[in-house]
Amino acid sequence: MISFLNLKKINLKYQEEIENKLLEVFRSGWYLLGDELKNFETNLAHYIGSKYALGVANGLDALRLIFRAYIELGIMKPGDEVIVPANTYIASILALSDNGLIPVFVEPEINTYNIDISKIEEKLTSKTKAILIVHLQGRIVFSEELRKIAQDHKLKIVEDNAQAIGAEWNNIKSGNLGDAAGFSFYPGKNLGALGDAGAVTTNDKDLFETIRALGNYGSNQKYVNIYKGLNSRLDEIQAGVLDIKLKYIEEENNARRLIAKKFIEEITNPKIILPENPEDEKEHVWHVFVIRTENRDNLQSYLNEKGIHTIIHYPIPPHKQEAYKEMNTLSFPISEKIHEEVLSLPISSILDTEEIETIIKAINEY
Repeated sequence: MISFLNLKKINLKYQEEIENKLLEVFRSGWYLLGDELKNFETNLAHYIGSKYALGVANGLDALRLIFRAYIELGIMKPGDEVIVPANTYIASILALSDNGLIPVFVEPEINTYNIDISKIEEKLTSKTKAILIVHLQGRIVFSEELRKIAQDHKLKIVEDNAQAIGAEWNNIKSGNLGDAAGFSFYPGKNLGALGDAGAVTTNDKDLFETIRALGNYGSNQKYVNIYKGLNSRLDEIQAGVLDIKLKYIEEENNARRLIAKKFIEEITNPKIILPENPEDEKEHVWHVFVIRTENRDNLQSYLNEKGIHTIIHYPIPPHKQEAYKEMNTLSFPISEKIHEEVLSLPISSILDTEEIETIIKAINEY
Protein backbone atom coordinates (compact mmCIF):
# COMPACT_ATOMS: atom_id res chain seq x y z
CA MET A 1 0.00 0.00 0.00
CA ILE A 2 1.27 3.46 -0.88
CA SER A 3 0.33 5.34 2.27
CA PHE A 4 -1.01 8.86 2.03
CA LEU A 5 1.65 10.11 4.41
CA ASN A 6 4.29 7.98 6.17
CA LEU A 7 5.18 10.19 9.14
CA LYS A 8 7.51 7.61 10.63
CA LYS A 9 9.59 7.52 7.46
CA ILE A 10 9.63 11.32 7.17
CA ASN A 11 10.90 11.79 10.72
CA LEU A 12 13.43 8.96 10.47
CA LYS A 13 15.33 11.14 7.98
CA TYR A 14 16.28 13.28 10.97
CA GLN A 15 16.48 10.44 13.48
CA GLU A 16 19.89 11.15 14.98
CA GLU A 17 19.29 14.88 15.41
CA ILE A 18 15.82 14.41 16.86
CA GLU A 19 16.84 11.66 19.27
CA ASN A 20 19.79 13.73 20.49
CA LYS A 21 17.49 16.71 21.01
CA LEU A 22 14.91 14.64 22.92
CA LEU A 23 17.65 13.37 25.23
CA GLU A 24 19.05 16.87 25.65
CA VAL A 25 15.67 18.30 26.66
CA PHE A 26 14.98 15.35 28.97
CA ARG A 27 18.29 15.79 30.76
CA SER A 28 17.91 19.56 31.01
CA GLY A 29 15.04 19.31 33.48
CA TRP A 30 13.43 22.35 31.81
CA TYR A 31 10.33 21.50 29.77
CA LEU A 32 8.38 24.76 29.24
CA LEU A 33 9.31 28.33 28.26
CA GLY A 34 13.02 27.61 27.98
CA ASP A 35 15.88 27.94 25.53
CA GLU A 36 14.44 25.53 22.95
CA LEU A 37 11.37 27.72 22.57
CA LYS A 38 13.45 30.91 22.40
CA ASN A 39 15.70 29.40 19.73
CA PHE A 40 12.80 28.17 17.62
CA GLU A 41 10.93 31.47 17.86
CA THR A 42 14.06 33.37 16.84
CA ASN A 43 14.77 31.08 13.92
CA LEU A 44 11.14 30.99 12.75
CA ALA A 45 10.91 34.80 12.76
CA HIS A 46 14.17 34.99 10.81
CA TYR A 47 12.95 32.43 8.27
CA ILE A 48 9.57 34.12 7.78
CA GLY A 49 11.05 37.62 7.83
CA SER A 50 8.83 38.89 10.64
CA LYS A 51 9.89 40.84 13.71
CA TYR A 52 8.20 38.46 16.11
CA ALA A 53 7.28 34.78 16.36
CA LEU A 54 5.83 32.99 19.35
CA GLY A 55 5.04 29.35 19.88
CA VAL A 56 1.58 28.22 20.96
CA ALA A 57 -0.09 24.88 21.59
CA ASN A 58 -1.61 24.36 18.14
CA GLY A 59 -2.74 26.03 14.94
CA LEU A 60 -6.30 26.69 16.11
CA ASP A 61 -4.99 28.47 19.21
CA ALA A 62 -2.71 30.55 17.00
CA LEU A 63 -5.71 32.00 15.18
CA ARG A 64 -7.88 32.20 18.30
CA LEU A 65 -5.20 34.17 20.12
CA ILE A 66 -4.70 36.62 17.25
CA PHE A 67 -8.37 37.59 17.20
CA ARG A 68 -8.64 37.56 20.99
CA ALA A 69 -5.66 39.92 21.17
CA TYR A 70 -7.26 42.29 18.68
CA ILE A 71 -10.34 42.35 20.91
CA GLU A 72 -8.25 43.03 24.03
CA LEU A 73 -6.50 45.86 22.17
CA GLY A 74 -9.86 47.42 21.28
CA ILE A 75 -9.38 46.92 17.54
CA MET A 76 -12.27 44.44 17.31
CA LYS A 77 -15.22 43.48 19.49
CA PRO A 78 -17.67 40.56 19.62
CA GLY A 79 -20.25 40.94 16.86
CA ASP A 80 -17.75 42.31 14.36
CA GLU A 81 -17.43 40.57 11.00
CA VAL A 82 -14.45 38.85 9.40
CA ILE A 83 -14.23 37.89 5.73
CA VAL A 84 -13.23 34.23 5.32
CA PRO A 85 -13.18 31.73 2.42
CA ALA A 86 -16.23 29.47 2.28
CA ASN A 87 -14.21 26.33 1.56
CA THR A 88 -11.67 26.43 4.37
CA TYR A 89 -11.07 23.90 7.15
CA ILE A 90 -13.35 24.44 10.14
CA ALA A 91 -10.50 25.68 12.37
CA SER A 92 -10.56 29.02 10.52
CA ILE A 93 -14.22 29.44 11.49
CA LEU A 94 -13.83 28.17 15.05
CA ALA A 95 -11.19 30.82 15.69
CA LEU A 96 -13.78 33.48 14.87
CA SER A 97 -16.84 32.06 16.61
CA ASP A 98 -14.80 31.30 19.73
CA ASN A 99 -14.22 35.05 19.97
CA GLY A 100 -17.80 36.07 19.21
CA LEU A 101 -16.83 37.27 15.74
CA ILE A 102 -19.05 36.66 12.73
CA PRO A 103 -17.60 34.81 9.72
CA VAL A 104 -18.71 36.24 6.38
CA PHE A 105 -18.07 33.70 3.65
CA VAL A 106 -16.65 34.46 0.21
CA GLU A 107 -16.53 31.88 -2.56
CA PRO A 108 -13.15 30.61 -3.81
CA GLU A 109 -11.73 30.68 -7.31
CA ILE A 110 -12.48 27.29 -8.86
CA ASN A 111 -8.97 26.99 -10.36
CA THR A 112 -6.91 27.84 -7.27
CA TYR A 113 -9.34 26.88 -4.46
CA ASN A 114 -8.31 30.09 -2.69
CA ILE A 115 -10.61 32.98 -1.80
CA ASP A 116 -11.74 35.01 -4.81
CA ILE A 117 -10.29 38.43 -3.99
CA SER A 118 -12.53 40.11 -6.57
CA LYS A 119 -15.60 39.09 -4.53
CA ILE A 120 -14.44 40.43 -1.16
CA GLU A 121 -15.43 44.07 -1.45
CA GLU A 122 -19.10 43.30 -2.12
CA LYS A 123 -19.29 41.48 1.23
CA LEU A 124 -17.93 44.35 3.33
CA THR A 125 -20.14 46.19 5.82
CA SER A 126 -19.60 48.74 8.57
CA LYS A 127 -18.99 45.79 10.92
CA THR A 128 -16.17 44.25 8.88
CA LYS A 129 -12.87 44.46 10.73
CA ALA A 130 -10.60 41.88 9.08
CA ILE A 131 -9.97 39.56 6.16
CA LEU A 132 -8.84 36.06 7.11
CA ILE A 133 -7.00 34.65 4.12
CA VAL A 134 -6.23 30.94 4.00
CA HIS A 135 -3.29 29.75 1.92
CA LEU A 136 -5.17 26.56 1.17
CA GLN A 137 -3.35 23.37 0.16
CA GLY A 138 -0.02 25.25 0.29
CA ARG A 139 -0.75 27.92 -2.31
CA ILE A 140 -0.43 31.59 -1.40
CA VAL A 141 -3.37 33.89 -1.95
CA PHE A 142 -2.38 37.55 -2.04
CA SER A 143 -2.38 40.54 -4.36
CA GLU A 144 -1.99 44.30 -4.44
CA GLU A 145 -5.76 44.45 -4.89
CA LEU A 146 -6.20 42.65 -1.56
CA ARG A 147 -3.75 44.98 0.15
CA LYS A 148 -5.59 48.02 -1.25
CA ILE A 149 -8.99 46.72 -0.11
CA ALA A 150 -7.60 46.31 3.41
CA GLN A 151 -6.00 49.75 3.42
CA ASP A 152 -9.03 51.54 1.96
CA HIS A 153 -11.41 49.98 4.49
CA LYS A 154 -8.98 49.95 7.45
CA LEU A 155 -9.10 46.17 7.75
CA LYS A 156 -6.60 43.79 9.30
CA ILE A 157 -5.27 40.98 7.12
CA VAL A 158 -4.79 37.77 9.10
CA GLU A 159 -3.16 34.78 7.42
CA ASP A 160 -4.18 31.22 8.16
CA ASN A 161 -0.78 29.82 7.26
CA ALA A 162 -1.37 26.31 8.55
CA GLN A 163 -0.62 24.74 5.17
CA ALA A 164 1.84 27.02 3.38
CA ILE A 165 5.02 27.57 5.37
CA GLY A 166 7.80 28.48 2.93
CA ALA A 167 5.54 29.72 0.13
CA GLU A 168 6.43 33.15 -1.27
CA TRP A 169 4.68 36.03 -3.01
CA ASN A 170 6.99 38.63 -4.60
CA ASN A 171 9.85 37.28 -2.45
CA ILE A 172 7.82 37.73 0.76
CA LYS A 173 7.08 34.57 2.66
CA SER A 174 3.60 33.57 3.75
CA GLY A 175 3.26 34.55 7.37
CA ASN A 176 4.69 38.00 6.66
CA LEU A 177 2.17 39.30 4.14
CA GLY A 178 -0.55 40.55 6.46
CA ASP A 179 -0.79 41.94 9.98
CA ALA A 180 -0.50 38.57 11.73
CA ALA A 181 -0.38 34.89 10.83
CA GLY A 182 -1.26 31.61 12.51
CA PHE A 183 0.77 28.44 11.86
CA SER A 184 -0.02 24.80 12.53
CA PHE A 185 2.75 22.25 13.01
CA TYR A 186 0.42 19.27 13.23
CA PRO A 187 2.56 16.18 12.42
CA GLY A 188 1.29 15.94 8.83
CA LYS A 189 2.23 19.50 7.86
CA ASN A 190 5.24 20.30 5.68
CA LEU A 191 6.90 21.36 8.94
CA GLY A 192 5.44 18.90 11.42
CA ALA A 193 6.02 18.38 15.13
CA LEU A 194 5.75 15.09 17.03
CA GLY A 195 2.37 16.19 18.34
CA ASP A 196 0.25 19.32 18.33
CA ALA A 197 2.09 22.62 17.97
CA GLY A 198 1.54 26.07 16.49
CA ALA A 199 2.91 29.59 16.23
CA VAL A 200 2.02 33.21 15.50
CA THR A 201 4.11 35.68 13.50
CA THR A 202 3.63 39.43 13.35
CA ASN A 203 5.45 42.75 13.08
CA ASP A 204 3.13 44.36 15.63
CA LYS A 205 4.81 44.60 19.06
CA ASP A 206 1.58 45.32 20.95
CA LEU A 207 -0.14 42.35 19.35
CA PHE A 208 2.85 40.11 20.07
CA GLU A 209 3.00 41.07 23.74
CA THR A 210 -0.77 40.69 24.16
CA ILE A 211 -0.77 37.22 22.60
CA ARG A 212 2.21 36.18 24.72
CA ALA A 213 0.32 37.10 27.88
CA LEU A 214 -3.02 35.64 26.70
CA GLY A 215 -1.44 32.27 25.98
CA ASN A 216 0.12 32.19 29.45
CA TYR A 217 -3.05 32.42 31.56
CA GLY A 218 -3.34 36.11 30.70
CA SER A 219 -0.12 36.81 32.54
CA ASN A 220 3.15 38.53 31.65
CA GLN A 221 4.36 38.35 35.25
CA LYS A 222 3.98 35.27 37.46
CA TYR A 223 0.76 35.33 39.47
CA VAL A 224 -0.24 38.68 37.95
CA ASN A 225 -3.06 38.19 35.46
CA ILE A 226 -4.05 41.11 33.26
CA TYR A 227 -6.37 39.11 30.97
CA LYS A 228 -8.73 36.16 31.31
CA GLY A 229 -6.28 34.08 29.34
CA LEU A 230 -5.74 30.45 28.48
CA ASN A 231 -2.93 27.94 28.59
CA SER A 232 -1.45 27.68 25.09
CA ARG A 233 2.28 27.14 25.21
CA LEU A 234 4.68 25.32 22.91
CA ASP A 235 6.70 22.89 25.03
CA GLU A 236 10.46 22.45 24.85
CA ILE A 237 10.35 19.03 23.16
CA GLN A 238 8.17 20.20 20.26
CA ALA A 239 10.14 23.45 19.93
CA GLY A 240 13.41 21.54 19.77
CA VAL A 241 12.13 19.09 17.15
CA LEU A 242 10.63 21.89 15.04
CA ASP A 243 13.87 23.87 15.19
CA ILE A 244 15.72 20.89 13.72
CA LYS A 245 13.18 20.31 10.96
CA LEU A 246 12.97 24.02 10.11
CA LYS A 247 16.52 23.74 8.74
CA TYR A 248 15.22 21.33 6.09
CA ILE A 249 11.91 22.97 5.15
CA GLU A 250 13.18 24.30 1.81
CA GLU A 251 14.41 20.82 0.89
CA GLU A 252 11.04 19.34 1.89
CA ASN A 253 9.07 21.91 -0.12
CA ASN A 254 11.26 21.55 -3.21
CA ALA A 255 10.77 17.77 -3.17
CA ARG A 256 7.02 18.31 -3.11
CA ARG A 257 7.25 20.80 -5.99
CA LEU A 258 9.07 18.25 -8.15
CA ILE A 259 6.45 15.57 -7.49
CA ALA A 260 3.61 18.00 -8.19
CA LYS A 261 5.24 19.04 -11.46
CA LYS A 262 5.51 15.40 -12.53
CA PHE A 263 1.89 14.69 -11.62
CA ILE A 264 0.69 17.72 -13.58
CA GLU A 265 2.80 16.84 -16.64
CA GLU A 266 2.06 13.11 -16.74
CA ILE A 267 -1.50 12.63 -15.46
CA THR A 268 -3.47 12.90 -18.69
CA ASN A 269 -6.80 11.25 -17.90
CA PRO A 270 -9.49 13.67 -19.19
CA LYS A 271 -11.80 12.69 -16.30
CA ILE A 272 -9.34 14.27 -13.85
CA ILE A 273 -9.08 17.99 -13.15
CA LEU A 274 -5.55 18.78 -12.01
CA PRO A 275 -4.55 21.65 -9.72
CA GLU A 276 -3.01 24.74 -11.25
CA ASN A 277 0.76 25.09 -11.04
CA PRO A 278 1.39 28.82 -10.47
CA GLU A 279 3.69 30.63 -12.90
CA ASP A 280 6.01 31.38 -9.98
CA GLU A 281 6.57 27.95 -8.40
CA LYS A 282 7.53 29.60 -5.09
CA GLU A 283 3.86 30.49 -4.55
CA HIS A 284 3.00 26.83 -3.84
CA VAL A 285 4.53 24.35 -1.38
CA TRP A 286 2.03 21.54 -2.13
CA HIS A 287 0.97 20.63 1.37
CA VAL A 288 -1.55 18.45 -0.44
CA PHE A 289 -1.98 17.61 -4.12
CA VAL A 290 -5.70 17.84 -4.82
CA ILE A 291 -7.39 16.56 -7.96
CA ARG A 292 -11.08 16.80 -8.83
CA THR A 293 -13.47 14.47 -10.59
CA GLU A 294 -17.24 14.10 -10.81
CA ASN A 295 -17.10 10.53 -9.48
CA ARG A 296 -14.74 11.16 -6.59
CA ASP A 297 -15.90 8.29 -4.37
CA ASN A 298 -15.57 5.81 -7.25
CA LEU A 299 -12.06 7.05 -7.97
CA GLN A 300 -11.07 6.77 -4.33
CA SER A 301 -12.35 3.16 -4.17
CA TYR A 302 -10.53 2.32 -7.40
CA LEU A 303 -7.23 3.76 -6.13
CA ASN A 304 -7.62 1.93 -2.84
CA GLU A 305 -7.99 -1.34 -4.76
CA LYS A 306 -4.77 -0.45 -6.58
CA GLY A 307 -2.99 -0.01 -3.24
CA ILE A 308 -2.99 3.80 -3.20
CA HIS A 309 -4.28 5.53 -0.08
CA THR A 310 -6.01 8.89 -0.63
CA ILE A 311 -7.80 11.40 1.61
CA ILE A 312 -10.65 13.86 1.05
CA HIS A 313 -9.79 17.43 2.10
CA TYR A 314 -12.60 18.15 2.99
CA PRO A 315 -15.93 16.31 2.46
CA ILE A 316 -18.19 18.88 4.21
CA PRO A 317 -17.80 22.67 3.98
CA PRO A 318 -18.01 24.64 7.28
CA HIS A 319 -21.43 26.13 6.53
CA LYS A 320 -22.90 22.62 6.18
CA GLN A 321 -21.45 21.25 9.43
CA GLU A 322 -23.82 20.35 12.26
CA ALA A 323 -21.74 22.51 14.59
CA TYR A 324 -22.94 25.55 12.64
CA LYS A 325 -26.63 24.68 12.24
CA GLU A 326 -27.46 28.37 11.94
CA MET A 327 -25.51 28.47 8.65
CA ASN A 328 -26.82 25.25 7.11
CA THR A 329 -29.28 27.06 4.83
CA LEU A 330 -26.52 29.13 3.22
CA SER A 331 -25.56 28.22 -0.32
CA PHE A 332 -22.10 28.51 -1.83
CA PRO A 333 -22.22 26.48 -5.06
CA ILE A 334 -18.52 26.73 -5.95
CA SER A 335 -17.42 25.64 -2.49
CA GLU A 336 -19.95 22.83 -2.43
CA LYS A 337 -18.81 21.61 -5.85
CA ILE A 338 -15.18 21.59 -4.66
CA HIS A 339 -16.02 19.67 -1.50
CA GLU A 340 -17.96 17.07 -3.51
CA GLU A 341 -15.21 16.47 -6.08
CA VAL A 342 -11.79 16.83 -4.43
CA LEU A 343 -9.41 13.98 -3.67
CA SER A 344 -5.89 14.33 -2.27
CA LEU A 345 -3.14 12.10 -3.66
CA PRO A 346 -0.05 11.07 -1.70
CA ILE A 347 2.69 13.71 -1.89
CA SER A 348 5.72 14.03 0.37
CA SER A 349 9.50 14.04 0.23
CA ILE A 350 9.72 10.30 0.95
CA LEU A 351 7.72 9.10 -2.07
CA ASP A 352 10.06 7.20 -4.36
CA THR A 353 10.09 7.13 -8.17
CA GLU A 354 8.31 3.79 -8.38
CA GLU A 355 5.49 4.96 -6.11
CA ILE A 356 5.06 8.17 -8.10
CA GLU A 357 4.91 6.24 -11.38
CA THR A 358 2.41 3.78 -9.88
CA ILE A 359 0.08 6.64 -8.87
CA ILE A 360 0.30 8.25 -12.33
CA LYS A 361 -0.30 4.96 -14.14
CA ALA A 362 -3.29 4.04 -11.98
CA ILE A 363 -5.00 7.41 -12.50
CA ASN A 364 -4.38 7.40 -16.26
CA GLU A 365 -5.93 3.91 -16.47
CA TYR A 366 -9.03 4.89 -14.48
